[in-house]
Amino acid sequence: MMLSVRTLGAYAATPRKLANPSAQYISFNRNHFLIDCGEGTQRSLRACGVNLLGIQKVFISHLHGDHFYGLPGLITTMNTLKRTDVLEIYGPKGIKEILTLLLKASDSWTRYPLKFVEIESSDSEVVFESNKVRVSTIPLNHRVYTNGFLFEVYELDRWSKLYAYCSDTAFLPKIASIFEKVYVLYHESTFLETELHLCEKTKHSTASQAGKIAQIAQSKFLILGHYSTRYKNLDLFKIEAMNHFNSGEVLLADDHELFEFPWPQKT
Repeated sequence: MMLSVRTLGAYAATPRKLANPSAQYISFNRNHFLIDCGEGTQRSLRACGVNLLGIQKVFISHLHGDHFYGLPGLITTMNTLKRTDVLEIYGPKGIKEILTLLLKASDSWTRYPLKFVEIESSDSEVVFESNKVRVSTIPLNHRVYTNGFLFEVYELDRWSKLYAYCSDTAFLPKIASIFEKVYVLYHESTFLETELHLCEKTKHSTASQAGKIAQIAQSKFLILGHYSTRYKNLDLFKIEAMNHFNSGEVLLADDHELFEFPWPQKT
């Protein structure tokens, strides 16, 4: 078994010629989930050979455009491809109204069912649970209401923390307790320490801060992403994170990058 994480878009703000905004496709144990859906996500999915109709659930962290503006187009394309299975969409309160208005105004309402689960709690809560998979929110500190997501699997009579996705957020050490000892952590790292002063205004994090969160959480792997396009050398992000995270491995996300992690061994 394998945990696969495909970073469809790894950069902040607006789409660029060689820089796509946030989106990830993760798969494990026949689960196929999309996390965030910035502009151009469906093109990235196709470029990576992902079956659009195989996506079961979509998790949207917040309603900034670089994290969900690609979703209306993706929903419409799934309709064109004659999807029949329900698509579950988890996101902040308001996402149902936004998407419903767009689809109705463009006469593009889907022939397949859409199930919306809107989130508005300021505390961590379980938003999906089956006998094998559980998904909880990770409340973050951004300019608008924002959550990350923790994905757990049920094995050997206990829940195992498999993957944590921390979207846009100011440095928030207390969140590490939610995903303590998670196998793989993705944490935004918009800036390097030379631009630390921008974090307070934008409510983003540096690579160093992401490394500190990973160290506190004792994660095995840390994936960095959501880089500001002002930087030309991504290796500097890895170096800064490694200065604070020495209990595991630091990985650099990039557009269309595929990470495959062997199933964690139980101790």
